[in-house]
Amino acid sequence: MSGFGRLERVDLRTGWLSEAQHFTPWLASEDNLALLGETLAIELELEAQERAVGPFRADILCKDTADGGWVLIENQLERTDHAHLGQLITYAAGLQAVTIVWIAARFTEEHRAACDWLNEVTAENIRIFGLEVELWRIGPSPVAPKFNIVSKPNDWSKSVASAKKTIEEGGLSGTRDMQLRYWTAVEELIGAQPGPLNAVKPPAGSWLTHGIGRTGVNLNLAMTSRAKLVRVEIYLTGRYAKSDYAQLHAHRDEIERRLGGAPLLWQELLGKKDSRISLALEPADPTDEADWPRQHKWLVDTILRFHAVFKPFVMGLARDPQTPEIAEVKE
Repeated sequence: MSGFGRLERVDLRTGWLSEAQHFTPWLASEDNLALLGETLAIELELEAQERAVGPFRADILCKDTADGGWVLIENQLERTDHAHLGQLITYAAGLQAVTIVWIAARFTEEHRAACDWLNEVTAENIRIFGLEVELWRIGPSPVAPKFNIVSKPNDWSKSVASAKKTIEEGGLSGTRDMQLRYWTAVEELIGAQPGPLNAVKPPAGSWLTHGIGRTGVNLNLAMTSRAKLVRVEIYLTGRYAKSDYAQLHAHRDEIERRLGGAPLLWQELLGKKDSRISLALEPADPTDEADWPRQHKWLVDTILRFHAVFKPFVMGLARDPQTPEIAEVKE
């Protein structure tokens, strides 16, 4: 069969002459952070470049938009070395970083093993990723970057295994056991299909959170046994919650049209710090296990539609750093 090109590997210095002046600014752009985020299965939002941490300077500092945790990125356009490994540990201590991403041209076997070991012995809220970066092209085409994970935490497998172990051992109350089994099944369904969402750790609670690209904007799934409904929601929190809500509400008609015409419940929650935009399936009793397949399918289909429709609007939110904190009214 003719007509196929041949992949050619390109020297990294062809694309980036230096780490600080070329690679780091390139990676910090929105599109390229999104490419890295797809590889890591993490929604990333840039916080700073060359952030001072004690005597060192971190290359890139981001937030994980799903939980607001810190993500520290350190770059090398060469083989890994002991100095960078030591810096990463120093950064983690100085920033209390939850996720550390070490990107290099090539990982030595001892540094890959060190990352694997750190993932085994550190607390669950510390995650270490080791990535090799490559450049490829076909014929005269532009070069294309590719990230390869050489070391990573096994968050999802551990979460599912832990959840199943807890269920099997009967370590939760009846309601919390039901909630954990409910969300475990939903997240397994999300993880089994292609798309922009990654499965998250299933909680023993009434709701769970996915990221949608900006801190303070959560894409949630929730259940209410008392009201007999399950829902998908955009939950806005933090100092920008009311401003974000007003900007999204200004596009209400277009958002609902793109979602297929379903009227959403828009709740500014006056007197509260947060706001909510939701769509519910009702009646839907989450305690009725015979009805779970219908509920789970609706939740997964709906959260994927929410992600597709809301994300462009969320990424376009304008935020004024001078926005004051809102005091919540106590009832």
